[in-house]
Amino acid sequence: MRAWRILLFLGLLVLPGSAAEQNAQPNPSDWPAVERVAKGQTVYWNAWAGEASINSYIGWAAEEVEKRFGVRVEQVKLSDTAEAVSKVVAEKAAGRDSGGSVDLIWINGPNFASMKDKKLLYGPWAEQLPNYRLVDTSNPAVTSDFTIATEGYETPWDEARLVFYYDGMQLKNPPRSTAAILDFARSHPGRFTYPDVQNFLGATFLKQVLIELTADRSVLQKAPTDTEFERLTAPMWSYLDMLNQVLWRRGKAFPANSAELRQLFADREIDVGFSLNPSEASLAIARKELPGTVRAYVLDGGTIGNASFLAIPFNAAHKEGAMVLANFLLSPEAQARKQDPRIWGGATVLAVERLKDMDRRWFEERKSGAGSLSFAELGKTLPEPHPGWMTRITARWLERYVSQ
Repeated sequence: MRAWRILLFLGLLVLPGSAAEQNAQPNPSDWPAVERVAKGQTVYWNAWAGEASINSYIGWAAEEVEKRFGVRVEQVKLSDTAEAVSKVVAEKAAGRDSGGSVDLIWINGPNFASMKDKKLLYGPWAEQLPNYRLVDTSNPAVTSDFTIATEGYETPWDEARLVFYYDGMQLKNPPRSTAAILDFARSHPGRFTYPDVQNFLGATFLKQVLIELTADRSVLQKAPTDTEFERLTAPMWSYLDMLNQVLWRRGKAFPANSAELRQLFADREIDVGFSLNPSEASLAIARKELPGTVRAYVLDGGTIGNASFLAIPFNAAHKEGAMVLANFLLSPEAQARKQDPRIWGGATVLAVERLKDMDRRWFEERKSGAGSLSFAELGKTLPEPHPGWMTRITARWLERYVSQ
């Protein structure tokens, strides 16, 4: 009887979802064990919620993950990624090293750099996901985040490019450089604006200006010294001093995000809009928010491109469920649905040409919509500057143009 009890006890140690598995740190190389422990977990995915089409896609992914893997997903809707980062920082300060309230973060470059440096992220894990082998790792945008090597601490799930749009019936020759944008704004006062730079789209516009005004762009790939920052941003501040005077509402107010910028365009208050989603105009046309005469374009010298990433905080309560969700988002089915301009239009991070025929079919069935750009039409991709530039630029912008 005693021997039988010992064998029963040992057997319980390896039962799916056992207490031992639940308390151990997940091992993504043992994927069946990850899926066993994940079943029944609720993942709190902290994600930017400023776009209805993206929220809808996240809702679809949540339904599929629960149906297929038994993992419930709750989107914690953010207006700024810093909200989730602040939670993790506060929990770390309070000594909450496990059972954290944030399981997965749609993270941006500056916050990734900060959290990685402060050891607030779990990992490495991303490169061991089963579907990571499908990622196009020849693309440097998916292996480094704003020049910071990811090293398995986050996984890519979307690619973005700065793309502009205009109505061909209202405007025949849209401005095709940031210098031309200034000329256009001077000639058409109040007909152009950009979002508050505390939003990533507004920040990207400023980075685009900085890049175009910098002769040696390699300097932007590392953190700036005080001298470099003052010298290389001086032309940008001069540019913005002139531009802001002729913006919508004379630069005294700025739209909060891409949705508000698009609404200003739809209301014909401005003549040129822009987005980090190459299919934004196409989606808006399909929803009848914009007329079918709207067209997308990129600047002649290229525009900034980057990848969107997902990270797991060091103290996440449901790491296994977060991994299952992240892995599903890298599946050909999920990536193709995301790329569909009728749904989101976000570019895939997968190497589509290397997929099996049955997986490539997911992408071949997705059609481009009116107002969208093909991959070839996106032209040259400009790399993101080191996050140290934008952190300081945002603070200085607020001092110069808001705190007055």
